[in-house]
Amino acid sequence: MGIELNRRTFLSAAVSAAGLAAMGPLLSGCGGSAAQRAGVNSGTGLDAALPAYVPNTAIRPDIPSVAGGPDVLTKPGFLGYPADRVATVSGVPGKGGRYSAVTPLWGTIPPADNSFYRAMNSALGVELDMKPADGNTYNTIVSTMTAAKKLPDWIQLPAWWNPNFNTGGLAGSQLADLTPFLAGDKVEKYPNLAVIPTAAWRAGAWGDKLYGIPCFSSGFEIAGTTFYRRDVLEARGITADQVKSADDLMDLGKELTDAKAGVWAFDDVWTYLFTTFGTPLKWKVDNGKLVHKYETEEFFAALDWHHRLATAGYVHPDALAGDSAGTTRFYAGKVLIAGNGMGAWNLADHQSGRAANPNYRRGAFNVIAADGKSGPRVDMGPSTSVLSYLNASLKPEQVEELLAVANYLAAPFGSAEYTMVNFGVEGTHFTMADGVPTPTEAGKKEVQAQTYPFLASSPAVVSNPTGDVVTRDLTAWQSANVQTLAKPVFWSMNVSMPQAQATAEAAQAVEDTVKDCYRGKKKVQDVRDAVATWKTSGGGDRLIAWMDENVLQKHGTGQ
Repeated sequence: MGIELNRRTFLSAAVSAAGLAAMGPLLSGCGGSAAQRAGVNSGTGLDAALPAYVPNTAIRPDIPSVAGGPDVLTKPGFLGYPADRVATVSGVPGKGGRYSAVTPLWGTIPPADNSFYRAMNSALGVELDMKPADGNTYNTIVSTMTAAKKLPDWIQLPAWWNPNFNTGGLAGSQLADLTPFLAGDKVEKYPNLAVIPTAAWRAGAWGDKLYGIPCFSSGFEIAGTTFYRRDVLEARGITADQVKSADDLMDLGKELTDAKAGVWAFDDVWTYLFTTFGTPLKWKVDNGKLVHKYETEEFFAALDWHHRLATAGYVHPDALAGDSAGTTRFYAGKVLIAGNGMGAWNLADHQSGRAANPNYRRGAFNVIAADGKSGPRVDMGPSTSVLSYLNASLKPEQVEELLAVANYLAAPFGSAEYTMVNFGVEGTHFTMADGVPTPTEAGKKEVQAQTYPFLASSPAVVSNPTGDVVTRDLTAWQSANVQTLAKPVFWSMNVSMPQAQATAEAAQAVEDTVKDCYRGKKKVQDVRDAVATWKTSGGGDRLIAWMDENVLQKHGTGQ
C-alpha cells in the first residue's frame, strides 16, 4: 500500500474483514430482473470493453516491479518519497461543473467546506461536494440511497459489499456505462487512468460493459499469508526457506511451543493456509465438471491437519476460543506464527511491534504445497476491491469532465498531483520533514487520505517512510513468490446470482462447523455431515448446478 494508507488501519481492517470473499467471483444476490441485466462477464466481450494498458515511467521506483505472468506483477517499492514531484496533468482538468461525491471513511469526518476541499476544487476545476460517510455503517447508508434511486454523481462501492448493494443490478440502471469513454485506446485521453492494469478494470465490469473506476489496484492481490516472528525464529536458527511442507510446520509447532513459558507456536492460520493442501479457494473444474471445495478430499485433508495442530496443543488457547487479539499476541511473542491479510505488513505494524520488542521483525513463509512435493500455488484475488462509479443520469460531457478529474486523482505516487490529493497544500496542510510529507495541525483535521483516492487512485506501491526494512522485506517476499500466483476459477467474472444461490454460497452453517473443527472442538466427520446437509437441504447442490449451467458452460472459467 502507499504511504497514505500505511498510516491508517483502513485496509488491514476492511480487507481482512472482506477476507476470502474478495478472492472469489464478486457475487451479487438478486431477486428481480434488474440484477440479471448485468449478467456475467465473458471472455471476448470483456476484452473489447476493457481499457488498454499504457505504462508510464514519469516516476521510477527504487525497487521495480517483477512480472509473474499474465495480470501478475509485484508492487514497486519506494525507499523514500520522490523529491522531484513531477506534474503529470497539464492545466486544470475540470470545466467548472458542480458534482456530489460520497465515499466511506473509517476515521474522523473533516469539517465541510474546509480549506483542503477548497484547494482541491481549485486544482480540479470543479465544485466537488465531498460527503464522506461512516465506513462502519456504509453498507446500510448506500443501500438506502439505491432503494430511493438517489445516488450522488460519484460514489464509492467497495466490492466486498457487492451483495449488499446489488452492484450488478445497479450497473446500467443507476450506474453509468463507461465503455464508450474508456474502452481500448479511448483511455489514452486519460494517461493516468491508462496506467491502471487492465485486470483491475475487470473488477468494475458487469455483463461485458465497464462501469467501475479502480482504486488502489495491484497485480499482486492475495487474501493473505502465513507470517512468523522473523527476529525470534532466526535467533533460533530457523529461516523461512526451511519450511517447505505442512509436516515442517507441524514440527515447528512442537519445537516452538512452551506452554509453561506462555508461548505457543501458532495463532489462527486456517484462513490463509488451507489452500496449500490443494484445496480450491471456492471452485475447481475436474474433467469439465464443476466441483465445490466442500466436495474435495483436499479440503478435508486440510481440516484434518488443522484439527491435529489444535489438539496437539500448538495453537494459543485464546485463538482456539475465538479471541481476535492475535496481533497483540504476535507482538508480545506469545505466538510466533500467525495467518493474516497482506495489509498487516506495513509501517504501523513495524512501529507497534518495535514498541513491544525493539528486535521485532515480521516475516512470511514462502508459499508452500502441503505435501512438500507439488508446485506451490496461491489463488489471486481481483486486482482491486475498491471501485467508484458515476451516476447513470450524468450527461456525456459530464462523464468526460469527471473522468478528467479521475485522471488527476490517479496520478502516480510521489507526483505533484498525488501529493496534493493525499497531503494537501504544502505549508498549509503539510511540511516536508526528513523528506516525508508530514501533516500540520490543519492537515490532521482536514486531509483524510481515504477521501479523494476512494474516487480514483494510482496503482498501489510499497512505501514505509522510516521503515525501509519493511519495504525491502515485503517487496523481496513478493518477488520470491510472484510465480506462485494463479487465477482461480471464475476469477473477476462478477457473477450476479439469485438470492437463494447467494445464501447457499455463504454456507454459514458449514463454515461455523469448519471453524469449530480447526479449533479442535469438533471432528472432521462433523464437517462432512454439515456439508452433506448443505448439499441436500441447504441449497448446495442447486448452487453448484446453477453455477455450472449459467457460468461455466456459458462463459468458461475466467482464467
